[in-house]
Amino acid sequence: MFSERVQSRAAKREATRLKVLASAERLFRERGFGPTTIRQIAADAEVSTGTVMSVGDKDALLVAIFDTWIAAVHHSRVGRHGQSDATPLTPAAAAGQVMSLVEPFITYFALDLELSREYAAVIVRGAHESEVFRALAGVLIAELEALLARAPLTAAEARAGARTLYFAYLGILMTAGHGALDQQAAIAQFEETVRFVVRHEGAQP
Repeated sequence: MFSERVQSRAAKREATRLKVLASAERLFRERGFGPTTIRQIAADAEVSTGTVMSVGDKDALLVAIFDTWIAAVHHSRVGRHGQSDATPLTPAAAAGQVMSLVEPFITYFALDLELSREYAAVIVRGAHESEVFRALAGVLIAELEALLARAPLTAAEARAGARTLYFAYLGILMTAGHGALDQQAAIAQFEETVRFVVRHEGAQP
């Protein structure tokens, strides 16, 4: 009984958190990040301002919005890009699969450059931690490493290549978020990096 009550309270808190995030994202996109207030988010979500602040201030809400979406994409791919699949890939095929992993994130950042710039600024300030740079970083690096190991690269090369691609991916996201690259240019530049990594040992497509 006690366990059920605890679970019920936890479920309600999570439902409230998601409701607040949904309102925050809608208002951020419709009115802009700067003009939107905590009071407006609370009114839209039909909760108190204290409830909104228990979820986070505006910067924390923005980080959570991006992290929630990115986590959902990662979780939706579980089993579809399994690390147990050892089927060999040509360098060209490996590059294509790496792009399929990363392209949704570049596309998402390009949907609303103003909001992406605000997110990048929050991350750079370092006041709020992002799952993108913690647990989800490990997930993406593992996915990249599993693909590169089938390119084929040695285990050491696959590990190094995965980290190279991960940091290139972060750099391109932040650059695209600041509007210095459009979506197509960001994708093209990352694809260049991918092809360099999978072919750097002289393998041919």
